[in-house]
Amino acid sequence: MAKFHILVADPISQTGIDLLQAEPSFEVVVNLGLKKESDFCEAAKDANAIVVRSGVKVTAKVMEAAPNLKVIGRAGVGVDNIDVPAASKRGVVVMNTPGGNTISTAEHAFALMTSLARKIPQAHANVAGGKFDRKTFQGTELNKKTLAVLGMGRIGAEFAKRAQAFGMRVVAYDPYLSANRAEMLKVELADNLDDAVKDADFITMHMPLTPETKHMLNEERMRKIKKGVRIINCARGGLVDDNALAKLLEEGHVAGAALDVYEVEPPPADYPLLKAPNVVFTPHLGASTDEAQESVGIEIAEQVKANLLEGTVVNAVNMPNVDPKTLAAIGPALRFGEILGRLISQIAPARAEKLRVNYSGKLGEMDTTLVSRGVLKGFLEKPIGADQVNLINAIGTAENLGLRFTESRVPGPTEFTDLIEVQVGSGDQTAVIAGTFFGGDPRIVKINGRRVEAKPEGTLLLLENDDRPGMIGAYGTILGQHQVNIANMSLSRNEEGGTALTLLTLDSAPADVVIRDLETIPGVKRVYCMVLDS
Repeated sequence: MAKFHILVADPISQTGIDLLQAEPSFEVVVNLGLKKESDFCEAAKDANAIVVRSGVKVTAKVMEAAPNLKVIGRAGVGVDNIDVPAASKRGVVVMNTPGGNTISTAEHAFALMTSLARKIPQAHANVAGGKFDRKTFQGTELNKKTLAVLGMGRIGAEFAKRAQAFGMRVVAYDPYLSANRAEMLKVELADNLDDAVKDADFITMHMPLTPETKHMLNEERMRKIKKGVRIINCARGGLVDDNALAKLLEEGHVAGAALDVYEVEPPPADYPLLKAPNVVFTPHLGASTDEAQESVGIEIAEQVKANLLEGTVVNAVNMPNVDPKTLAAIGPALRFGEILGRLISQIAPARAEKLRVNYSGKLGEMDTTLVSRGVLKGFLEKPIGADQVNLINAIGTAENLGLRFTESRVPGPTEFTDLIEVQVGSGDQTAVIAGTFFGGDPRIVKINGRRVEAKPEGTLLLLENDDRPGMIGAYGTILGQHQVNIANMSLSRNEEGGTALTLLTLDSAPADVVIRDLETIPGVKRVYCMVLDS
């Protein structure tokens, strides 16, 4: 019987390696330090599985050099070092371990906060340098202070629990955290980011880095926060504008910062914060504990073993847990469901409490479990991060956010042969989007109860406005001024003189300034932009 070849290309726990080596049908090779792509290609040529952390890059060329590669296991969360699209194209499953470092990262972020509050690193350096200057290092208590937690996923929730134990008032900001979930966590839920941080003594960040969250703490916002705030970032570099932070630290508006992550790692010599005396630095140590590395090492070893021996897929970031025959039948609806989920995340009410998927026609007669999970995955990618949610963990992730998920089937004939309708609600606010197939091609056919028609590809621009003359011309004028071409257009309204919807397919994604210009047109209520894969 031929053996499976497993290449371990980054350090993982010895227990995980032992677990793999104990399987008689596995041949395990540990080859560390494959920094050169050519060396990695040579080492991977016989591999059926590759196990990594974040030290090496699994590129398309590495995969091409490994024709028998079936699975890539990432001991950790982020998959930035893996070419996931290339893996998907080759039918290679990419799996990670999203829950293995939760406690480790939460504890490290909390340790940074306490170090910052009591100036521990600076005091240590003072004593180690032969001094004993007590007055310079007078700190502040955590008790009765206000903490703003930005992002209430697994790590944010664990941080909040520890802060509450220290007597802190916890205010949370997470657009996708329901009021019920916030009540369970015993945190105050802010309506928006500015409200969350304005009275904060400490701010801790636990959000993914997306175009929406990049520099979410910029100079303008930080100046609105009361003087003396302290900022902790153990999530992603780029959430804070470092140049603005350096300026406000020097002015004394921000009392201190503690950073474990950076936009460029390691930070360059001219990094603006390196010389700041009131900043605590650590070199991306959030997951660096014996327990976390042991946990993720064992977890990824078990996942790789199950995949090779049984075909089981757990915590995949690019593949569903389904056999090839079923995937061939349901694949188009699965891909369309993810797109509908991404689209409705743009127009859904804040802090969604429920998501419902309704099926009618022939789709209602099939097992749509995976399609529903695809919708949920697409919806959650924006708040959680695409590498944090997949078809396997989507339901559990939704539950952690307090999002109730249901699906239903509409009996009897309808106006469409197949229809997928997604409803997202919060309180008395609801957003609805629906799609069908025309000759096998997906089409968006309804938005908030109004008929439209558009292919779910390229760049879609949705505008809601008063129904009155001149609106289409105004849109075309601004887009034309910015050299943005309209490829297709669909119009709908609830009644004459009421509210109208305009759905445009664009040849290119508009810049932020274009969206802002569109929003200034009299009569425009909302503008949404979504860039989709073609």
